[in-house]
Amino acid sequence: MPKKAKEETEWVDTDVAPGAEKTVKKGKKDKKGKKSFFEELSTNSKPEQVEVAAGKDNQTKQTQKKKERRKGKGAGAAKNDDEDVMLTLKNLSVQASDDEDEPDIIPSEKNRKKTGNIFAALSQEQSDNEQDLNDDDDDDDEPTIKKGKGKAAMQRPTMEDNKDEEEEDGEGSDNMMQSAEDVIAQQAKEAADDPLTNLSKKEKKKIKKQMEYERQVASVRAQNALEGDFSVSQAEMSSRQAMLENASDIKLEKFSISAHGKELFVNADLLIVAGRRYGLVGPNGKGKTTLLKHIANRALSIPPNIDVLLCEQEVVADDTPAVQAVLKADTRRLKLLEEEKMLQARLEKGEDSVAQRLDKVYEELRVIGAAAAEAKARRILAGLSFTPEMQNRPTKRFSGGWRMRVSLARALFMEPTLLMLDEPTNHLDLNAVIWLNNYLQSWKKTLLIVSHDQSFLDDVCTDIIHLDNQKLYYYRGNYLTFKKMYVQKQKELQKQYEKQEKKLKELKAGGKSTKQAEKQTKEALTRKQQKGKKKGAQEEESQDATELLKRPKEYTVKFTFPNPPPLSPPILGLHSVDFGYESQKPLFKNVDFGIDMDSRICIVGPNGVGKSTLLLLLTGKLNPIKGEMRKNHRLKVGFFNQQYADQLNMEETATEYLMRKFNLPYQDSRKCLGRFGLESHAHTIQISKLSGGQKARVVFSELACHQPDVLVLDEPTNNLDIESIDALSEAINEYKGAVIIVSHDARLITETQCQLWVVEDRTVNQIEGDFDDYKREVLESLGETMVNKVNP
Repeated sequence: MPKKAKEETEWVDTDVAPGAEKTVKKGKKDKKGKKSFFEELSTNSKPEQVEVAAGKDNQTKQTQKKKERRKGKGAGAAKNDDEDVMLTLKNLSVQASDDEDEPDIIPSEKNRKKTGNIFAALSQEQSDNEQDLNDDDDDDDEPTIKKGKGKAAMQRPTMEDNKDEEEEDGEGSDNMMQSAEDVIAQQAKEAADDPLTNLSKKEKKKIKKQMEYERQVASVRAQNALEGDFSVSQAEMSSRQAMLENASDIKLEKFSISAHGKELFVNADLLIVAGRRYGLVGPNGKGKTTLLKHIANRALSIPPNIDVLLCEQEVVADDTPAVQAVLKADTRRLKLLEEEKMLQARLEKGEDSVAQRLDKVYEELRVIGAAAAEAKARRILAGLSFTPEMQNRPTKRFSGGWRMRVSLARALFMEPTLLMLDEPTNHLDLNAVIWLNNYLQSWKKTLLIVSHDQSFLDDVCTDIIHLDNQKLYYYRGNYLTFKKMYVQKQKELQKQYEKQEKKLKELKAGGKSTKQAEKQTKEALTRKQQKGKKKGAQEEESQDATELLKRPKEYTVKFTFPNPPPLSPPILGLHSVDFGYESQKPLFKNVDFGIDMDSRICIVGPNGVGKSTLLLLLTGKLNPIKGEMRKNHRLKVGFFNQQYADQLNMEETATEYLMRKFNLPYQDSRKCLGRFGLESHAHTIQISKLSGGQKARVVFSELACHQPDVLVLDEPTNNLDIESIDALSEAINEYKGAVIIVSHDARLITETQCQLWVVEDRTVNQIEGDFDDYKREVLESLGETMVNKVNP
């Protein structure tokens, strides 16, 4: 650089503000020995103009960047009118003036390399627009100067100055601009990775405070909307999600739900794709039902165009017939029918003007299939085991279980965009489960099911959502496919855990303390998890990676029944038995039925035909009107009643109950409870405070203590999770005594290889064929066609 320029630069160092100093040095370095616009201006101007020149130099370089980009695009861009030019210039000038009042206008050189800020972005935009203006405004000879409060002033260079600057810079300027383009591209990439990259620390802090405030507001709103002590939080909706707010899919990122102070979901993601049928699975008490309720109440951000229905409440008990209760669910159809009736009355009075509107109403009714609505409602009710007489019966004459079926029929009739079913098979008999299973396989809209019936999940679901460790994990395929993939995943986690423990052991053997070894292992784990991740996601992932891997917990349940001594057949039977409840039609007439020690029998049939009554006759709890029940004098019968809560003393603990009934020592009583998967802390809690599944385990423990020769089980799978049902199936297969089951769980029936006996026409008969043959027979009797299962 010439000596004169050097002297002028040194003079500037003594008087110019720090921001201007940085600008001078950058100009000196980038122009590679040639006089820059700023240097020329500093040699020809008075000292008090240096501050203006520094701003002009900064602005000119941004203008040159714009010229470089314009050269690449070609010279065919359209020019703005003079009036639009002046209006744009005025608006930009006002914006720049406002932003210049911010305390952090010009960041340090170090920070500028890492991030920009909003003011710099605005200056770039202002310069770009002004370059367009300068192409048309050759008469503007004097630059316009704006000064901030104690900051470097902004200046818009004229067209003439730009031409002089371009001629002086030559190739050195081109090289400098190429380097600047690379920097801009890098900053743009970083900005795309992290939306907060181009913000100053103050602005980032402000945005974070706003996000935290909005999360708190969302939490309070959700808590007020829901009954019970729940709190909900959800990550801020991204701009892309906001644009897709009317989409048919549901995508919720990083939501958390806690109940009564217990965290159920922590930074979990929910993804529901339209038209898929999802099964939500996981251990009892982990939040499956809670999630469905939060979706139904829209405590989470569900797109407004998706109508959601959770079938959880039974219909109101009143004089409305069951079929009408279902039809009334379609309010649009009712309104159109009322309007049709009104328009027809007006037309009959001679008002021809309503004819056009009446035609439109007819068309709308035709589109929604109003004429076939009642037939559809009756088909659904028939599938759920309602006879024609029951369909016309007032809802107040039904029990709670049957009113729940009416509620399920309403949900199926309405066909919402997202239908959620929580344990839909609990209130159904086997025939109704077979029909519902078949009906939902043809469901065209989105479905989310919580169920303990593995056969139901296998047939209906196209995807499985697994709730584990307060997160949701997604698997394509039915439950059987998920189970295989999950087992493989657990094996891989076990290998990773063992590798981690081996590494820790080696570090400790090498002289590292336990704390140092764990820290080094955590750092290695963090690097591994962040590998291949985007920069914007690394901070979030690193928080999860600070913990060492824990030993994978395998949820296993083991049921065992003691094997009985051999008994000579026949051990139990009914001979020429008639039975009926008082003032009701007889249920059985001339029934002959017997079992031996090798029997595996499942009693099937629709609700109300007398399946449970047959079990009560076999166990001697009911006496026949005619005929007799015969049994071996040494026979001990273990009976599991679906109303098992009635036989438990709710004031006692589970341990005390077994100790009193069987005179067991304390430890033996707890050991028996543990064999049926009852957690140790539940052994000493009052039975009244136990969940339904825990109470069922107490009853199974009692059965085992009886050491029965015959197991008679009436709906034993109610309130048991899938793992417990699997354990029950294995226990029955290992058991050497006789087993009689009434169940709506198809998998329990098929896994235990039970013979099917159907209750019909006031008698009991064995079915020829297997369970699939029975399913086909049930569907044919309802006029349905069996769907061939295909999981897309």
